[in-house]
Amino acid sequence: MAKDKGLDLTRVRNLGVIAHIDAGKTTTTEHLLYYAGAKHKLGGVDEGTTETDYDPEEQARGITIYSACVPFEWAGHTVNLIDTPGHVDFTAEVERSLRVLDGAVVVFDGQKGVEAQSETVWRQANRYGVPRLVFVNKMDVVGANFAQTLKSIHARLTPNPAEQGRPVPIVIPIGSGGPADSRTPFGGVIDLIEMKARFFDQGDYGKTVRTADIPEENLLEAEEYREQMFSDLTAHDDKDLITSAVLEGKSPDPAKVRQLVREQCLARQIYPVLAGSGREHIGIQPLLDAVTLYLPSPLDRPPVVGTDPKGKKEQKRKPDPKEPFCGLVFKASWHPNGNRFFVRVYSGTMKSNMRAYNPGKDVKENVAKLFHVHADPARGLEEVEGGPAGDIVCVVGLKDTVTGDTLCETAHPILLEAITFAEAVVSQSIEPESGADKDKLALALEVLQLEDPTFKVRADKETGQTLMSGMGTLHLEVKRHRLERDFRLKVRAGKPRVSYREMLKAPRTVDMKIDKLGDKPAFAELKVSFTNFKSEKPVAVFNAVSAENPTPVAFLAAAEKALTDALQTGELGYPMMNAQARIIDAKFDPQLSTEDVFVAAAIRAYREGTEGNVQLLEPIMKVTVTTPQQFLGNITGDLSRRRGQIESQDMSSTGDMAEVVAVVPLSELFTYANEVRSLSQGRAAMGMEPHSYEPAPPDVLRKLMGE
Repeated sequence: MAKDKGLDLTRVRNLGVIAHIDAGKTTTTEHLLYYAGAKHKLGGVDEGTTETDYDPEEQARGITIYSACVPFEWAGHTVNLIDTPGHVDFTAEVERSLRVLDGAVVVFDGQKGVEAQSETVWRQANRYGVPRLVFVNKMDVVGANFAQTLKSIHARLTPNPAEQGRPVPIVIPIGSGGPADSRTPFGGVIDLIEMKARFFDQGDYGKTVRTADIPEENLLEAEEYREQMFSDLTAHDDKDLITSAVLEGKSPDPAKVRQLVREQCLARQIYPVLAGSGREHIGIQPLLDAVTLYLPSPLDRPPVVGTDPKGKKEQKRKPDPKEPFCGLVFKASWHPNGNRFFVRVYSGTMKSNMRAYNPGKDVKENVAKLFHVHADPARGLEEVEGGPAGDIVCVVGLKDTVTGDTLCETAHPILLEAITFAEAVVSQSIEPESGADKDKLALALEVLQLEDPTFKVRADKETGQTLMSGMGTLHLEVKRHRLERDFRLKVRAGKPRVSYREMLKAPRTVDMKIDKLGDKPAFAELKVSFTNFKSEKPVAVFNAVSAENPTPVAFLAAAEKALTDALQTGELGYPMMNAQARIIDAKFDPQLSTEDVFVAAAIRAYREGTEGNVQLLEPIMKVTVTTPQQFLGNITGDLSRRRGQIESQDMSSTGDMAEVVAVVPLSELFTYANEVRSLSQGRAAMGMEPHSYEPAPPDVLRKLMGE
């Protein structure tokens, strides 16, 4: 990892690897690190020895759960590589990584093409405007089909190329499938820009690359793909880098082709496509070259936009070390020697021994030391003097800062847009086996919440139980295992249950007057309106009392806080969502009014505003099932029985597979992953993601009430 002195921002790449689960992201990442010399031995997911899957839970499951930031060098460039999970239960890790990345590699399974979660991460990347490369992996697997994968990307991710860009192959596979396949087995790749074949020596895990002429039997296919590549590139060749040469039938200068590919990749007009196989050690070096050639440096990205925390005026910061410092804390992780906070530096330089300002919390933090971190915490920290714009650094031991907070200079405050995360949809009770471990469990749960914003812990007011909530059953299972392994706690967990929500049925305005508190005279008068609204926060309370009103600010602040606390939970005991309270008017008496009286008035106003005026909402999931055609009836019939609504059914171009998309209440899906396999003799695959909250039918409410 380059030190901060003299860091050339044009040669920095902040890169993410994103994909559907099992598409081969982690294996691809291992090869990137191995060929770049960042590690000396090639790890394997199946053996649990990968660099970025350092956590025992990941090694046991063969999946990536926690994003890991790994620095390495390639072709004179510094690459900060963040490997992210593909399972929908860990979508927050992808979300927070995409927020701070400059570019991404999206990995697709060459046999399965676009899958449910790869569609989700593609949309997330669109939302953050991230330029990306496409890597079609697993070309060695029987049934792998590069052309079909390309078609599925066109159809599902870029159906409108004029607005969404288009995938453009710049490297294609030589053959596909393994030795048992009827076609030519996958053995290498063709560079369409250089029109050369690349073969990879299996004896040293593909480290030795041999360049050769394109095999005769692959030449026609390569020429067809190259012609299509030029057709796509010349559509936006405003500088005439290659168009004239192409029209004259000449071979364009490869350097100019690469320049055009880069310009259009940065503008998201195209997504360069490459092919290979991590498992067979083929095609990774061309991918590394493409990362440095085509993906953006921090200087290629637009200035970061925020607001002045006091005036709320828009502020912009360029990725320039000479600008005032600002950065975003995009990840926090627990460590026994002090919690670690990962900061993406957007402007200026973050320096050791500085006092950083957190404008969202209005507090100052001591930044004693800065580090670059390896994926495995056991390998230690590399101390650096500073982190300039474009860098990702680690700070140890911040006191009040959490994931999504901005850090900046006190003299030049800026508040960056916070990272937003989906609502937790599944809850589970958790308790220690020994009563003596109660405090230890509370502390451990606090640590897990610090690390993961989608993991929530609260006390059930009716039962007194501690409930942990997350994005799915696997999410909660992983947390439970961490409690047992990392914190050495023996715990008991209840059955997973749905995290319902409550919402107001209709607007209601309440006039509340108090003239007695207990048996003593008292006075407070409040007029409060309760309405639904859409916001990042589940509830909001506003003081809309006229500035001319003489009621003391402290009384109104006490009422505001009481309403905020009361609105957290609805009539049925579930968290409220989209609820807003506005204090419209207030009256007080100099002798009889106190903060406590205004608190009591606010609570009574809340009760009157919500009584009989709250409806139960249940989480709805978007479920995508890919199944052989013969089992389609079984799948759709079963989804309907689960109160599912079928949104679409698409057949594959070969007609043997079908994809069903449905929206289904989460309460009907706890055992679905196993049951969908039995409905299809083990051949269907499914994915799901949070879709919305909808009013629950009366029978669900009756069941919850024990009627």
